[in-house]
Amino acid sequence: MFREFDISQIDISGQVPEEEVLRQRYFMAKCRELIQKKKEALGRDLYIHILTVGCQMNAKDSEKLLGIAREIGYVETDKEDQADLVIYNTCTVRENANQKVYGRLGYLNSLKKHNPELLIGLCGCMVQEPSVVETIQKSYRFVDMVFGTHNIFRLAEILHRRLSGEKTVIDVWKDTDKIVEDLPAERKYSFKSGVNIMFGCNNFCSYCIVPYVRGRERSRNHQDILQEIRELAADGVIEVMLLGQNVNSYGKKYGAYDTKVQEDTDMTFAKLLQEVEKVEGIERIRFMTSHPKDLSDELIHVMKESKKICRHLHLPLQSGSTEILRRMNRHYTKEQYLTLAEKIRREIPDISLTTDIIVGFPGETEEDFRETLDVVRKVQFDSAFTFIYSKRTGTPAATMDNQVPEDVVHDRFDRLLAEVQQIASKMSGRDVGTTQTVLVEGVDEKTEGYLTGRLSNNVMVHFKGEPSLIGTLVPVYLEESRGFYYLGTLQ
Repeated sequence: MFREFDISQIDISGQVPEEEVLRQRYFMAKCRELIQKKKEALGRDLYIHILTVGCQMNAKDSEKLLGIAREIGYVETDKEDQADLVIYNTCTVRENANQKVYGRLGYLNSLKKHNPELLIGLCGCMVQEPSVVETIQKSYRFVDMVFGTHNIFRLAEILHRRLSGEKTVIDVWKDTDKIVEDLPAERKYSFKSGVNIMFGCNNFCSYCIVPYVRGRERSRNHQDILQEIRELAADGVIEVMLLGQNVNSYGKKYGAYDTKVQEDTDMTFAKLLQEVEKVEGIERIRFMTSHPKDLSDELIHVMKESKKICRHLHLPLQSGSTEILRRMNRHYTKEQYLTLAEKIRREIPDISLTTDIIVGFPGETEEDFRETLDVVRKVQFDSAFTFIYSKRTGTPAATMDNQVPEDVVHDRFDRLLAEVQQIASKMSGRDVGTTQTVLVEGVDEKTEGYLTGRLSNNVMVHFKGEPSLIGTLVPVYLEESRGFYYLGTLQ
């Protein structure tokens, strides 16, 4: 939620405000003054480049970073070698993601040698790990700013410290219960937007680093969420994606809003969806991610009755083996997952079910793997993101016995992928010969004269059309399925 303010009217001659939003606006104004002097000295604009890696919550964080940077006076560029400020917003779900970032930092160091005024910022999940901060301080001392997931909103204050003479600003919070509203953000799309409804995670799956780097679960007040969505609708947004590590547990624990805590003890995720549906102008509602252990009958009923909630549910399985699920700390069994999937299919026949599956988790036997194949065949997923398990330092699974040999894991992965693709190809084509509503998202970069859009069930469609249709809902006749997308004709 963001209310416009005139940065030129902010008094920067007095003391720094204590209240967080006013404090950050103060530092935006201070930075803007410094950036304006730099622009005058150089006789040109100053440019920012943000590279975002990871989930949609990271993408949402980058919108906040860009919004603050533009308020300060930076102009966005997609060219790193043109930028005066480069920020890497990192992911750390997999350990090799860290190595890729270190490689990119090496490239930025070469740019900085040619342009000593270049500022480099590293933020996001990766820097929540103390070992990463130690590595940056020891081997990448040319990095100017290091800050984590919990204080993204403090970009202006952190940048001001660097511009005021601090050589390297390290500002990483171990945890927070704070949720800071009413700061600028720059949306990637004019017609759709992600909306954070909660932050952090309480599940502690044994393979996952997220709870350690994003902190404990905390929900936003539902009135703030609804006000943000009303403002988005007034600004032309017709589709919102409600974001959280586990949206199904929304409302169980609320974040601190500066000095006060707001509680909505009766507000479940299903009830929140019903409130969002009432917002005039919003035509589509999506959400992710759902944890099977918290998906309620109430939510299924709300989805069934809704005219706006999209017919797509991402429901991570991870493994079809009850024993492996226990070792993963997932808190459901194979049978419970199958019962839930069957209930969803029965109540919402046109639903598209997608999932995540990990192959080669420590201790996984051939029989465990066959249990996973069994679930895939019974549920008939529309698509699945399949992953080979990789050790993640700092998680319980990394030290578990019976790590599966690499050749065995790759064999199982190939077998799973073949099964998933065969089923997905069949499921994806079930709407051939029908006319469906498509949200037009952009120009098809591969075929001249074509547009690309998305069905309610999240499947892509390519069809001939004019760019003026981007951001609108249009009827498209689905002529042919190409496995994971359709070719259609505008009606």
